[in-house]
Amino acid sequence: MSTAASHAGRIGPNAITRVAEVLPQRVGEAGTRALFERAGLLHHLLSPPQDMVDEADVRRLHGRLREDLGTDAAQAVALAAGRRTAEYLLAHRIPRPVQALLKILPAPLAARALLTAIRRNAWTFVGSGQFTAEAGSPVRLHIRHNPLCRDLQATRPACHFYAATFERLFVVLVHPDSQVQEVACEACGDGECRFEIRW
Repeated sequence: MSTAASHAGRIGPNAITRVAEVLPQRVGEAGTRALFERAGLLHHLLSPPQDMVDEADVRRLHGRLREDLGTDAAQAVALAAGRRTAEYLLAHRIPRPVQALLKILPAPLAARALLTAIRRNAWTFVGSGQFTAEAGSPVRLHIRHNPLCRDLQATRPACHFYAATFERLFVVLVHPDSQVQEVACEACGDGECRFEIRW
């Protein structure tokens, strides 16, 4: 049985496969291949991973996006990949009856239920990092020792992949006006990556 302990330092493949899906719209097929090759991850492009991947691979890919495309274009790719990740989770990981129930609950109750599920599965997206969350107004999500921010220096919050994934899940399952803002980021020198969700 898969557990957080047995997968420490590994992240679900969506952080790579969804980037591979959206990147050609920006740089074309040849540009996508070249970027993956420069990241040392061509094998992930040619044979998309189906299982957990080393968090270092994810960090290299997202770092390469920033280096090759610049901050703004890399952000756009990460946002699109995050939204696609949420759509994958809705289609394949969150049971339809659970989704139906969340959609009819009052938003604060739906948020609490969704946070329970996110906490339980956080090991699949934070790798060796630590995830905590609190319901309330706003909802707050925290990632400490974020593997995607390790050795990254930025002047503004950089966790667009996570933010887009969280936002899409909350829009669909909690409240259609949900918006996620990353208000602190380890890449900016903060002690954690912190996201606030309001609707």
